[in-house]
Amino acid sequence: MELLSASLLLLLCLCCILLGSAWKSRNQPGQLPPGPTPLPLLGNVLQLGRANVIHALEKLREKYGPVFTVHLGSRRVVVLCGYQAVKEALVDQAEEFSGRGEIPAFSKDFNGHGVVFANGERWRQLRRFSLTTLRNFGMGKRSIEERIQEEAQCLVEELWKTQGAPFDPIFNLSQAVSNIICSIVFGNRFDYEDEKFIALNKLIFKRFRFAGLTSAQLYNAFPGILGKIPGPHQTGSKCSQEIISFILERIKLQQATLDLNAPQNFIDCFLVKMEQEKQNPATEFSMENLVMATFNLFFAGTETVSTTLRYGFLILLKYPQVQEKIHQEIDAVIGRDRAPTVEDRGRMPYTDATLHEIQRFSDILPMSLPHTVTRDTRFRGYLIPQGTYVYPLLSTVHFDPDGHKDPEAFAPERFLNENGSFRRQNAFLPFSAGKRVCLGEGLARMELFLFLTSILQRFTLRSPVDPQQLSLAPDVSNFGKVPPRYQLCLRQR
Repeated sequence: MELLSASLLLLLCLCCILLGSAWKSRNQPGQLPPGPTPLPLLGNVLQLGRANVIHALEKLREKYGPVFTVHLGSRRVVVLCGYQAVKEALVDQAEEFSGRGEIPAFSKDFNGHGVVFANGERWRQLRRFSLTTLRNFGMGKRSIEERIQEEAQCLVEELWKTQGAPFDPIFNLSQAVSNIICSIVFGNRFDYEDEKFIALNKLIFKRFRFAGLTSAQLYNAFPGILGKIPGPHQTGSKCSQEIISFILERIKLQQATLDLNAPQNFIDCFLVKMEQEKQNPATEFSMENLVMATFNLFFAGTETVSTTLRYGFLILLKYPQVQEKIHQEIDAVIGRDRAPTVEDRGRMPYTDATLHEIQRFSDILPMSLPHTVTRDTRFRGYLIPQGTYVYPLLSTVHFDPDGHKDPEAFAPERFLNENGSFRRQNAFLPFSAGKRVCLGEGLARMELFLFLTSILQRFTLRSPVDPQQLSLAPDVSNFGKVPPRYQLCLRQR
Protein backbone atom coordinates (compact mmCIF):
# COMPACT_ATOMS: atom_id res chain seq x y z
CA MET A 1 0.00 0.00 0.00
CA GLU A 2 2.82 2.37 0.95
CA LEU A 3 4.57 1.52 -2.33
CA LEU A 4 1.40 2.38 -4.28
CA SER A 5 1.04 5.69 -2.42
CA ALA A 6 4.66 6.56 -3.09
CA SER A 7 4.22 5.76 -6.79
CA LEU A 8 1.14 7.96 -7.03
CA LEU A 9 2.95 10.77 -5.23
CA LEU A 10 5.91 10.43 -7.60
CA LEU A 11 3.58 10.51 -10.60
CA LEU A 12 1.84 13.61 -9.23
CA CYS A 13 5.17 15.35 -8.69
CA LEU A 14 6.28 14.46 -12.20
CA CYS A 15 3.08 15.90 -13.67
CA CYS A 16 3.55 19.11 -11.67
CA ILE A 17 7.14 19.42 -12.91
CA LEU A 18 6.07 18.88 -16.51
CA LEU A 19 3.23 21.39 -16.18
CA GLY A 20 5.58 23.90 -14.58
CA SER A 21 8.14 23.34 -17.30
CA ALA A 22 5.54 23.79 -20.02
CA TRP A 23 4.24 26.96 -18.39
CA LYS A 24 7.77 28.30 -17.87
CA SER A 25 8.75 27.67 -21.51
CA ARG A 26 5.54 29.33 -22.62
CA ASN A 27 6.22 32.42 -20.53
CA GLN A 28 9.96 32.82 -20.97
CA PRO A 29 11.00 36.43 -20.96
CA GLY A 30 11.44 36.35 -24.67
CA GLN A 31 8.64 36.86 -25.34
CA LEU A 32 7.56 34.21 -27.74
CA PRO A 33 4.36 35.01 -29.61
CA PRO A 34 1.17 34.15 -27.67
CA GLY A 35 -0.62 30.83 -28.08
CA PRO A 36 -2.69 28.18 -26.35
CA THR A 37 -1.33 26.58 -23.18
CA PRO A 38 0.33 23.25 -24.02
CA LEU A 39 -0.27 20.04 -22.08
CA PRO A 40 2.76 18.09 -20.85
CA LEU A 41 4.09 15.78 -23.56
CA LEU A 42 0.97 16.27 -25.72
CA GLY A 43 1.50 19.97 -26.37
CA ASN A 44 -1.49 21.35 -28.30
CA VAL A 45 -2.20 18.17 -30.25
CA LEU A 46 -5.70 17.81 -28.80
CA GLN A 47 -6.60 21.39 -29.76
CA LEU A 48 -5.28 20.96 -33.28
CA GLY A 49 -7.21 17.75 -33.89
CA ARG A 50 -6.22 15.19 -36.49
CA ALA A 51 -8.47 15.60 -39.51
CA ASN A 52 -7.56 19.11 -40.62
CA VAL A 53 -4.62 20.75 -38.89
CA ILE A 54 -4.70 23.72 -41.29
CA HIS A 55 -8.27 24.59 -40.32
CA ALA A 56 -7.39 24.31 -36.61
CA LEU A 57 -4.39 26.63 -37.01
CA GLU A 58 -6.53 29.15 -38.88
CA LYS A 59 -9.00 29.13 -35.98
CA LEU A 60 -6.15 29.86 -33.56
CA ARG A 61 -5.17 32.79 -35.77
CA GLU A 62 -8.58 34.35 -35.08
CA LYS A 63 -7.78 34.34 -31.34
CA TYR A 64 -4.05 35.04 -31.24
CA GLY A 65 -3.35 37.03 -34.40
CA PRO A 66 -1.13 36.39 -37.43
CA VAL A 67 1.90 35.25 -35.39
CA PHE A 68 1.41 32.72 -32.61
CA THR A 69 3.04 29.76 -30.88
CA VAL A 70 1.81 26.17 -30.67
CA HIS A 71 3.40 22.97 -29.41
CA LEU A 72 3.33 19.88 -31.62
CA GLY A 73 4.02 17.31 -28.94
CA SER A 74 7.07 18.68 -27.17
CA ARG A 75 8.18 20.75 -30.16
CA ARG A 76 7.62 24.51 -30.03
CA VAL A 77 6.46 26.03 -33.32
CA VAL A 78 5.87 29.65 -34.33
CA VAL A 79 3.13 29.92 -36.95
CA LEU A 80 3.03 32.77 -39.50
CA CYS A 81 -0.28 33.67 -41.14
CA GLY A 82 -1.07 36.05 -43.99
CA TYR A 83 1.11 37.45 -46.74
CA GLN A 84 2.56 40.32 -44.72
CA ALA A 85 3.84 38.18 -41.84
CA VAL A 86 5.22 35.48 -44.16
CA LYS A 87 6.95 38.06 -46.36
CA GLU A 88 8.47 39.90 -43.38
CA ALA A 89 10.00 36.64 -42.17
CA LEU A 90 11.05 34.76 -45.30
CA VAL A 91 12.04 37.76 -47.45
CA ASP A 92 12.82 40.72 -45.17
CA GLN A 93 14.67 38.53 -42.62
CA ALA A 94 15.65 35.80 -45.07
CA GLU A 95 18.92 34.76 -43.41
CA GLU A 96 17.43 34.43 -39.92
CA PHE A 97 14.55 32.25 -41.19
CA SER A 98 16.62 30.14 -43.61
CA GLY A 99 17.03 27.04 -41.44
CA ARG A 100 15.12 23.86 -42.30
CA GLY A 101 13.14 21.93 -39.72
CA GLU A 102 12.19 18.29 -39.86
CA ILE A 103 8.91 16.61 -40.74
CA PRO A 104 9.68 13.38 -38.87
CA ALA A 105 7.28 11.20 -40.89
CA PHE A 106 9.13 12.24 -44.03
CA SER A 107 12.52 13.77 -43.26
CA LYS A 108 13.71 10.77 -41.22
CA ASP A 109 14.22 8.98 -44.53
CA PHE A 110 16.80 11.63 -45.47
CA ASN A 111 18.67 11.87 -42.16
CA GLY A 112 19.73 15.44 -42.96
CA HIS A 113 21.14 14.53 -46.38
CA GLY A 114 20.20 15.81 -49.82
CA VAL A 115 19.08 19.39 -50.39
CA VAL A 116 15.58 19.86 -48.99
CA PHE A 117 16.15 18.79 -45.36
CA ALA A 118 19.82 19.75 -45.08
CA ASN A 119 21.18 22.74 -43.17
CA GLY A 120 24.38 24.74 -42.89
CA GLU A 121 27.27 24.21 -45.24
CA ARG A 122 25.86 20.95 -46.60
CA TRP A 123 22.69 22.72 -47.73
CA ARG A 124 24.60 25.65 -49.24
CA GLN A 125 26.99 23.45 -51.24
CA LEU A 126 24.37 21.00 -52.50
CA ARG A 127 21.87 23.71 -53.41
CA ARG A 128 24.53 25.67 -55.30
CA PHE A 129 25.65 22.52 -57.14
CA SER A 130 22.08 21.50 -57.99
CA LEU A 131 21.14 24.94 -59.36
CA THR A 132 24.32 25.15 -61.43
CA THR A 133 23.92 21.64 -62.82
CA LEU A 134 20.25 22.13 -63.70
CA ARG A 135 21.10 25.36 -65.50
CA ASN A 136 23.93 23.70 -67.39
CA PHE A 137 21.56 20.99 -68.56
CA GLY A 138 19.09 23.55 -69.73
CA MET A 139 16.72 24.54 -66.93
CA GLY A 140 15.23 27.72 -68.35
CA LYS A 141 16.96 27.10 -71.69
CA ARG A 142 15.74 25.61 -74.93
CA SER A 143 17.11 22.09 -74.40
CA ILE A 144 14.82 21.45 -71.45
CA GLU A 145 11.96 23.13 -73.28
CA GLU A 146 12.39 20.70 -76.15
CA ARG A 147 12.35 17.74 -73.77
CA ILE A 148 9.08 18.96 -72.25
CA GLN A 149 7.59 19.55 -75.70
CA GLU A 150 8.52 16.02 -76.77
CA GLU A 151 7.11 14.53 -73.57
CA ALA A 152 3.93 16.56 -73.97
CA GLN A 153 3.42 15.05 -77.41
CA CYS A 154 4.02 11.56 -75.98
CA LEU A 155 1.38 12.32 -73.37
CA VAL A 156 -1.08 13.58 -75.99
CA GLU A 157 -0.59 10.34 -77.96
CA GLU A 158 -1.19 8.30 -74.81
CA LEU A 159 -4.34 10.26 -73.99
CA TRP A 160 -5.58 9.79 -77.55
CA LYS A 161 -5.77 6.05 -76.83
CA THR A 162 -8.65 6.65 -74.40
CA GLN A 163 -10.91 7.31 -77.44
CA GLY A 164 -13.23 9.55 -75.47
CA ALA A 165 -13.95 6.99 -72.73
CA PRO A 166 -13.92 8.13 -69.06
CA PHE A 167 -10.57 7.62 -67.30
CA ASP A 168 -8.63 8.75 -64.25
CA PRO A 169 -5.67 10.94 -65.37
CA ILE A 170 -3.65 10.48 -62.20
CA PHE A 171 -0.90 8.19 -63.50
CA ASN A 172 -0.81 9.58 -67.06
CA LEU A 173 0.12 12.99 -65.67
CA SER A 174 2.48 11.58 -63.07
CA GLN A 175 4.39 9.56 -65.66
CA ALA A 176 4.74 12.47 -68.07
CA VAL A 177 6.07 14.84 -65.40
CA SER A 178 8.28 12.13 -63.91
CA ASN A 179 9.86 11.56 -67.31
CA ILE A 180 11.10 15.14 -67.36
CA ILE A 181 12.95 14.52 -64.09
CA CYS A 182 14.22 11.19 -65.46
CA SER A 183 15.65 12.94 -68.51
CA ILE A 184 17.51 15.39 -66.27
CA VAL A 185 18.65 12.93 -63.62
CA PHE A 186 19.24 9.76 -65.68
CA GLY A 187 19.56 11.19 -69.18
CA ASN A 188 16.64 9.24 -70.62
CA ARG A 189 12.86 8.88 -70.41
CA PHE A 190 10.87 5.69 -69.79
CA ASP A 191 8.12 4.12 -71.82
CA TYR A 192 4.73 4.54 -70.14
CA GLU A 193 4.33 0.74 -70.15
CA ASP A 194 7.64 0.10 -68.36
CA GLU A 195 6.74 -1.89 -65.23
CA LYS A 196 9.49 -0.42 -63.04
CA PHE A 197 8.51 3.09 -64.11
CA ILE A 198 4.85 2.43 -63.33
CA ALA A 199 5.79 1.07 -59.90
CA LEU A 200 8.03 4.09 -59.20
CA ASN A 201 5.27 6.59 -59.93
CA LYS A 202 2.77 4.69 -57.81
CA LEU A 203 5.25 4.83 -54.93
CA ILE A 204 5.78 8.59 -55.35
CA PHE A 205 2.02 9.20 -55.36
CA LYS A 206 1.51 6.98 -52.32
CA ARG A 207 4.37 8.71 -50.47
CA PHE A 208 2.96 12.19 -51.09
CA ARG A 209 -0.57 11.17 -50.10
CA PHE A 210 0.66 9.52 -46.90
CA ALA A 211 2.34 12.73 -45.75
CA GLY A 212 -1.09 14.32 -45.28
CA LEU A 213 -2.80 11.45 -43.45
CA THR A 214 -3.64 11.44 -39.74
CA SER A 215 -1.11 8.69 -38.98
CA ALA A 216 1.66 10.88 -40.41
CA GLN A 217 0.52 13.88 -38.33
CA LEU A 218 0.65 11.78 -35.17
CA TYR A 219 4.12 10.54 -36.12
CA ASN A 220 5.26 14.15 -36.58
CA ALA A 221 4.01 15.04 -33.09
CA PHE A 222 5.44 11.99 -31.32
CA PRO A 223 8.40 10.71 -33.38
CA GLY A 224 10.33 9.46 -30.36
CA ILE A 225 7.56 7.01 -29.45
CA LEU A 226 6.02 6.08 -32.80
CA GLY A 227 9.39 5.75 -34.52
CA LYS A 228 10.11 2.69 -32.40
CA ILE A 229 6.90 0.75 -32.93
CA PRO A 230 5.35 -0.77 -36.08
CA GLY A 231 2.07 0.39 -37.54
CA PRO A 232 0.48 2.29 -40.43
CA HIS A 233 2.58 5.36 -39.56
CA GLN A 234 5.59 3.48 -41.01
CA THR A 235 3.98 3.12 -44.46
CA GLY A 236 5.59 6.26 -45.85
CA SER A 237 9.08 5.18 -44.88
CA LYS A 238 8.56 1.82 -46.60
CA CYS A 239 7.64 3.67 -49.81
CA SER A 240 10.75 5.82 -49.47
CA GLN A 241 13.01 2.81 -49.11
CA GLU A 242 11.66 1.32 -52.34
CA ILE A 243 12.21 4.62 -54.18
CA ILE A 244 15.75 4.78 -52.79
CA SER A 245 16.41 1.23 -54.01
CA PHE A 246 15.33 2.26 -57.53
CA ILE A 247 17.67 5.28 -57.44
CA LEU A 248 20.61 3.23 -56.15
CA GLU A 249 20.15 0.70 -58.94
CA ARG A 250 20.28 3.48 -61.55
CA ILE A 251 23.35 5.07 -59.94
CA LYS A 252 25.23 1.77 -60.09
CA LEU A 253 24.39 1.40 -63.78
CA GLN A 254 25.70 4.88 -64.51
CA GLN A 255 28.85 4.40 -62.45
CA ALA A 256 29.75 1.47 -64.68
CA THR A 257 29.63 3.58 -67.87
CA LEU A 258 30.67 6.99 -66.52
CA ASP A 259 32.96 9.14 -68.66
CA LEU A 260 34.51 11.66 -66.24
CA ASN A 261 35.19 14.05 -69.12
CA ALA A 262 31.66 13.99 -70.55
CA PRO A 263 28.94 13.84 -67.89
CA GLN A 264 25.52 13.39 -69.48
CA ASN A 265 23.09 14.10 -66.63
CA PHE A 266 22.69 15.15 -63.00
CA ILE A 267 23.93 11.85 -61.54
CA ASP A 268 26.99 11.87 -63.83
CA CYS A 269 27.86 15.41 -62.74
CA PHE A 270 27.55 14.46 -59.07
CA LEU A 271 29.74 11.37 -59.57
CA VAL A 272 32.37 13.54 -61.27
CA LYS A 273 32.27 15.93 -58.30
CA MET A 274 32.65 12.99 -55.92
CA GLU A 275 35.76 11.90 -57.81
CA GLN A 276 37.21 15.42 -57.73
CA GLU A 277 36.73 15.69 -53.96
CA LYS A 278 37.54 12.13 -52.91
CA GLN A 279 40.64 13.34 -51.02
CA ASN A 280 38.64 15.95 -49.10
CA PRO A 281 37.56 14.44 -45.75
CA ALA A 282 34.99 17.22 -45.26
CA THR A 283 33.36 16.87 -48.68
CA GLU A 284 29.59 16.94 -48.94
CA PHE A 285 29.71 15.06 -52.24
CA SER A 286 29.05 11.57 -50.95
CA MET A 287 26.93 8.66 -52.15
CA GLU A 288 24.34 9.32 -49.45
CA ASN A 289 23.95 12.94 -50.51
CA LEU A 290 23.73 11.88 -54.17
CA VAL A 291 20.93 9.40 -53.43
CA MET A 292 18.98 11.87 -51.31
CA ALA A 293 19.48 14.83 -53.66
CA THR A 294 18.16 12.65 -56.49
CA PHE A 295 15.22 11.61 -54.29
CA ASN A 296 14.54 15.30 -53.60
CA LEU A 297 14.44 16.09 -57.31
CA PHE A 298 12.17 13.14 -58.05
CA PHE A 299 9.70 13.79 -55.29
CA ALA A 300 9.53 17.58 -55.53
CA GLY A 301 9.70 17.56 -59.31
CA THR A 302 7.10 14.88 -59.95
CA GLU A 303 4.28 14.95 -57.44
CA THR A 304 3.94 18.70 -56.96
CA VAL A 305 3.64 19.45 -60.69
CA SER A 306 1.45 16.45 -61.53
CA THR A 307 -0.84 17.17 -58.56
CA THR A 308 -1.19 20.79 -59.68
CA LEU A 309 -2.07 19.68 -63.22
CA ARG A 310 -4.54 17.13 -61.88
CA TYR A 311 -6.21 19.77 -59.73
CA GLY A 312 -6.19 22.14 -62.70
CA PHE A 313 -8.00 19.71 -64.99
CA LEU A 314 -10.62 19.08 -62.30
CA ILE A 315 -11.17 22.83 -62.02
CA LEU A 316 -11.53 23.15 -65.81
CA LEU A 317 -14.13 20.36 -65.75
CA LYS A 318 -15.99 22.28 -63.06
CA TYR A 319 -15.77 25.58 -64.97
CA PRO A 320 -15.95 24.80 -68.71
CA GLN A 321 -16.24 28.51 -69.53
CA VAL A 322 -12.64 28.97 -68.32
CA GLN A 323 -11.50 26.11 -70.55
CA GLU A 324 -13.28 27.69 -73.53
CA LYS A 325 -11.41 30.98 -73.05
CA ILE A 326 -8.09 29.11 -72.98
CA HIS A 327 -9.07 27.29 -76.18
CA GLN A 328 -9.77 30.63 -77.85
CA GLU A 329 -6.40 32.01 -76.77
CA ILE A 330 -4.56 28.87 -77.95
CA ASP A 331 -6.25 29.10 -81.37
CA ALA A 332 -5.42 32.81 -81.69
CA VAL A 333 -1.77 32.63 -80.56
CA ILE A 334 -0.54 29.08 -81.26
CA GLY A 335 -3.02 27.59 -83.70
CA ARG A 336 -3.32 23.83 -84.29
CA ASP A 337 -0.23 23.16 -86.43
CA ARG A 338 2.77 23.72 -84.12
CA ALA A 339 3.72 22.81 -80.57
CA PRO A 340 3.33 25.44 -77.83
CA THR A 341 6.52 27.20 -76.75
CA VAL A 342 7.49 29.00 -73.56
CA GLU A 343 7.56 32.28 -75.52
CA ASP A 344 3.82 31.89 -76.17
CA ARG A 345 3.06 32.37 -72.49
CA GLY A 346 3.85 36.09 -72.67
CA ARG A 347 1.22 36.49 -75.39
CA MET A 348 -1.44 34.45 -73.58
CA PRO A 349 -2.44 36.49 -70.52
CA TYR A 350 -5.66 34.60 -69.77
CA THR A 351 -3.93 31.20 -69.85
CA ASP A 352 -1.12 32.58 -67.70
CA ALA A 353 -3.66 34.02 -65.26
CA THR A 354 -5.51 30.69 -65.13
CA LEU A 355 -2.31 28.79 -64.32
CA HIS A 356 -1.54 31.22 -61.50
CA GLU A 357 -5.08 30.90 -60.18
CA ILE A 358 -4.88 27.09 -60.34
CA GLN A 359 -1.71 27.21 -58.23
CA ARG A 360 -3.24 29.68 -55.78
CA PHE A 361 -6.55 27.87 -55.47
CA SER A 362 -5.17 24.31 -55.31
CA ASP A 363 -2.62 25.40 -52.69
CA ILE A 364 -1.05 21.94 -52.68
CA LEU A 365 1.55 22.67 -49.95
CA PRO A 366 -0.58 24.69 -47.52
CA MET A 367 1.90 24.46 -44.62
CA SER A 368 4.98 24.81 -46.81
CA LEU A 369 7.96 23.03 -45.24
CA PRO A 370 9.09 23.94 -41.71
CA HIS A 371 11.78 26.55 -41.28
CA THR A 372 13.94 27.16 -38.24
CA VAL A 373 15.53 30.40 -37.10
CA THR A 374 19.31 30.26 -37.42
CA ARG A 375 19.92 32.54 -34.43
CA ASP A 376 17.94 34.31 -31.71
CA THR A 377 15.68 36.52 -33.80
CA ARG A 378 13.64 39.63 -33.10
CA PHE A 379 10.40 39.53 -35.04
CA ARG A 380 7.41 41.83 -34.61
CA GLY A 381 8.41 42.63 -31.04
CA TYR A 382 8.93 39.00 -30.05
CA LEU A 383 12.18 37.14 -29.45
CA ILE A 384 12.28 33.75 -31.18
CA PRO A 385 15.11 31.54 -29.82
CA GLN A 386 17.59 29.93 -32.21
CA GLY A 387 16.37 26.56 -33.50
CA THR A 388 12.68 27.31 -33.02
CA TYR A 389 10.51 25.80 -35.74
CA VAL A 390 8.55 28.21 -37.93
CA TYR A 391 5.62 27.24 -40.14
CA PRO A 392 4.72 29.85 -42.80
CA LEU A 393 1.11 28.91 -43.63
CA LEU A 394 1.00 29.43 -47.39
CA SER A 395 -2.73 28.68 -47.34
CA THR A 396 -3.25 31.92 -45.41
CA VAL A 397 -1.25 33.73 -48.10
CA HIS A 398 -3.21 32.27 -51.00
CA PHE A 399 -6.55 32.82 -49.27
CA ASP A 400 -5.63 36.11 -47.62
CA PRO A 401 -8.64 38.47 -48.00
CA ASP A 402 -6.25 41.42 -47.81
CA GLY A 403 -4.42 40.11 -50.88
CA HIS A 404 -7.27 38.54 -52.81
CA LYS A 405 -10.85 39.68 -53.19
CA ASP A 406 -13.26 36.80 -52.54
CA PRO A 407 -10.37 34.30 -52.13
CA GLU A 408 -12.62 31.22 -51.89
CA ALA A 409 -13.77 31.74 -55.50
CA PHE A 410 -11.84 30.47 -58.51
CA ALA A 411 -11.28 33.58 -60.62
CA PRO A 412 -8.40 33.88 -63.13
CA GLU A 413 -9.41 37.52 -63.60
CA ARG A 414 -7.72 38.42 -60.32
CA PHE A 415 -4.42 38.05 -62.23
CA LEU A 416 -5.55 40.37 -65.05
CA ASN A 417 -5.69 44.16 -65.12
CA GLU A 418 -8.48 46.27 -66.63
CA ASN A 419 -6.87 45.95 -70.07
CA GLY A 420 -6.77 42.15 -69.93
CA SER A 421 -2.99 42.04 -69.46
CA PHE A 422 -1.42 39.75 -66.91
CA ARG A 423 -0.64 41.31 -63.53
CA ARG A 424 1.26 39.80 -60.63
CA GLN A 425 -0.16 39.47 -57.14
CA ASN A 426 2.09 39.76 -54.10
CA ALA A 427 0.08 37.18 -52.14
CA PHE A 428 1.18 34.33 -54.40
CA LEU A 429 3.91 32.04 -53.05
CA PRO A 430 3.35 28.47 -54.32
CA PHE A 431 7.13 27.97 -54.42
CA SER A 432 7.62 29.62 -51.01
CA ALA A 433 10.04 32.58 -50.80
CA GLY A 434 13.41 33.70 -49.51
CA LYS A 435 16.54 31.56 -49.35
CA ARG A 436 14.53 28.32 -49.26
CA VAL A 437 12.47 29.07 -52.36
CA CYS A 438 11.96 25.95 -54.50
CA LEU A 439 15.05 25.44 -56.67
CA GLY A 440 12.90 23.94 -59.46
CA GLU A 441 10.51 26.89 -59.79
CA GLY A 442 11.57 27.74 -63.36
CA LEU A 443 11.28 24.13 -64.49
CA ALA A 444 7.86 23.69 -62.85
CA ARG A 445 6.44 26.85 -64.44
CA MET A 446 7.63 25.67 -67.85
CA GLU A 447 6.09 22.22 -67.39
CA LEU A 448 2.72 23.54 -66.21
CA PHE A 449 2.36 25.81 -69.23
CA LEU A 450 3.57 23.39 -71.90
CA PHE A 451 1.65 20.35 -70.64
CA LEU A 452 -1.60 22.29 -70.14
CA THR A 453 -1.54 24.03 -73.52
CA SER A 454 -0.40 20.93 -75.43
CA ILE A 455 -3.35 18.94 -74.09
CA LEU A 456 -5.92 21.72 -74.54
CA GLN A 457 -4.62 22.39 -78.04
CA ARG A 458 -5.76 18.89 -79.04
CA PHE A 459 -8.63 18.10 -76.68
CA THR A 460 -11.69 19.44 -74.95
CA LEU A 461 -12.05 18.13 -71.41
CA ARG A 462 -15.49 16.81 -70.50
CA SER A 463 -16.84 15.40 -67.25
CA PRO A 464 -18.93 12.21 -67.38
CA VAL A 465 -21.06 13.71 -64.60
CA ASP A 466 -22.75 17.09 -64.32
CA PRO A 467 -19.99 19.67 -63.59
CA GLN A 468 -22.16 21.04 -60.78
CA GLN A 469 -21.73 17.71 -58.98
CA LEU A 470 -17.94 17.90 -59.01
CA SER A 471 -16.33 18.75 -55.67
CA LEU A 472 -13.08 20.70 -55.50
CA ALA A 473 -12.57 19.88 -51.82
CA PRO A 474 -9.25 18.07 -51.34
CA ASP A 475 -9.23 14.39 -50.53
CA VAL A 476 -6.33 14.94 -48.11
CA SER A 477 -5.40 18.29 -46.57
CA ASN A 478 -2.62 18.66 -44.03
CA PHE A 479 1.01 18.72 -45.10
CA GLY A 480 -0.14 18.44 -48.73
CA LYS A 481 -3.47 18.81 -50.49
CA VAL A 482 -4.51 15.99 -52.81
CA PRO A 483 -7.50 16.51 -55.13
CA PRO A 484 -10.33 13.97 -55.07
CA ARG A 485 -10.17 11.19 -57.62
CA TYR A 486 -12.26 11.91 -60.70
CA GLN A 487 -12.92 10.77 -64.25
CA LEU A 488 -12.64 12.83 -67.40
CA CYS A 489 -13.37 12.32 -71.09
CA LEU A 490 -11.33 13.80 -73.94
CA ARG A 491 -12.92 14.97 -77.16
CA GLN A 492 -10.63 15.75 -80.05
CA ARG A 493 -10.84 19.37 -81.21
